[in-house]
Amino acid sequence: MSQTNIERTSNSNRVARPQRYLMCRPTYFDVTYSINPWMDPSIPTSVDTGLAQWKRLYDTFVALGHDVALIEPVPGLPDMVFAANGATVVGGRVLVARFRHRQRADEAAAYLDWFRADGWSEVRQAEYLNEGEGDFLYVGGQLLAGTGFRSDLRGHHEAREYFGVPVLSLTLVDPRFYHLDTALAVLGPDEIMYYPGAFDEDSRRLLAERFPDAILADEATAAVFGLNAVSDGRNVLLSEQAVRLAGDRLRERGYTPMGIDLTELLKAGGNAKCCTLELRG
Repeated sequence: MSQTNIERTSNSNRVARPQRYLMCRPTYFDVTYSINPWMDPSIPTSVDTGLAQWKRLYDTFVALGHDVALIEPVPGLPDMVFAANGATVVGGRVLVARFRHRQRADEAAAYLDWFRADGWSEVRQAEYLNEGEGDFLYVGGQLLAGTGFRSDLRGHHEAREYFGVPVLSLTLVDPRFYHLDTALAVLGPDEIMYYPGAFDEDSRRLLAERFPDAILADEATAAVFGLNAVSDGRNVLLSEQAVRLAGDRLRERGYTPMGIDLTELLKAGGNAKCCTLELRG
């Protein structure tokens, strides 16, 4: 990240809060199967390019003052780079994912082992289908929980009981946006940006009632994974294409959009948020 970009973060009235993240190097990244509309095994992938792009995201977090822990990648699990799907962490409690697709199921054991080795005392795997922060986003003291393609509604109830926080269930209807974090981004303590077209009518109504001042993104922004973003309360890391499409709206709200090129990882249906699991201790 350039010094210019770092200096720009001081021009916002919003406060960046140091975060702790968990990431996984894309050492074994590849697209050998298809479990979402973005994955096409016939399109070549480059581990070197994926690693270089991922490293820029990692370095940006470090330059912004965030603490980034790493989980070791496991051979044969090419999607493990998308660490956000591994678990949900709220108030020091960890609910490890239970993946819908067999190709990702073995990732759960690696996350269980990592959290226990890192000293987290309240750790367990979800009983019902639950794809971690892919479908569970914490904002305003509650979890927004996605369903429709990956996580089960029973997993929403399980998360409510385990974490002891309200859960707002939202139904996704566009298969391109198969996880909640592809259609909705948490920007601040009580502020979000989302693409209404990814949700059913009831969910759009719930979001409009709960977040009347949310930034509404258009389809073009969502289609370049502009909502698969990470915010520290001031700096918003998102795809470079999305900065051109939605950057002005973020700046109007006092945020600093920072473009990250993760086009290689997008071949598997992931971007900045997919690569980043927030550890709320």
